[in-house]
Amino acid sequence: MDWQAIGLSLRLAILTTAILLIVGMPIAYWLTYSPRRWRFLVEAVVALPLVLPPTVLGFYVLLAIGPRSPVGAIYRVLTSGGLLPFSFPGLLVASVLYSLPFTVQPMAGAFAAVDRKLVEASWCLGVSRLATFRRIVVPLAVPGIVTGAILSFAHTMGEFGVVLMVGGNIAGVTRTVSISIYDQVQALDYTAAAETSLFLLALSFSVLALTYSLQRRIWAVWPTS
Repeated sequence: MDWQAIGLSLRLAILTTAILLIVGMPIAYWLTYSPRRWRFLVEAVVALPLVLPPTVLGFYVLLAIGPRSPVGAIYRVLTSGGLLPFSFPGLLVASVLYSLPFTVQPMAGAFAAVDRKLVEASWCLGVSRLATFRRIVVPLAVPGIVTGAILSFAHTMGEFGVVLMVGGNIAGVTRTVSISIYDQVQALDYTAAAETSLFLLALSFSVLALTYSLQRRIWAVWPTS
């Protein structure tokens, strides 16, 4: 098996999940509690990676972070000539965008399930919105937050189209496990492809089983805690 690609995919998945936990919570909270009528447009943008072909999303991300784009130009200045396309940081940007709905949607669903009366009572007692979010909404929405994190991790591990468009196929830099499997099949090395695919299958199954198990246990204990 290509352990180098597996290690890179694990690092990418861990960093993507950590970033999405930080970025996804405010977005999910806003989508849940915002009174804006145009909120559905933001919801559509967040959910777009679910229906958009990965190569299309990868193409637009590639344009957005290219050296001639504002983002690419700023990154080039900050890193003294570094480029985001075909690099691990560029891969990370693409992965965060591609896995965003897998984090935000479970969180938004969990936030919406929190009793609104508890939130409004906290506001009426003079507790700030940020403190209410930390002390009431987040603790009661832990199952949804955990689900979003696990699904984002699993989804990032299996990415192919987006990472290939943005990162290419550079060993030790951007070659993820899914791209490694593709290379092994192209080289007619079916034994190696089968071993790597089995590893990814076992990991994905384990992550999903863990998700459902944690959901059952947390929901069973959380109301009484």
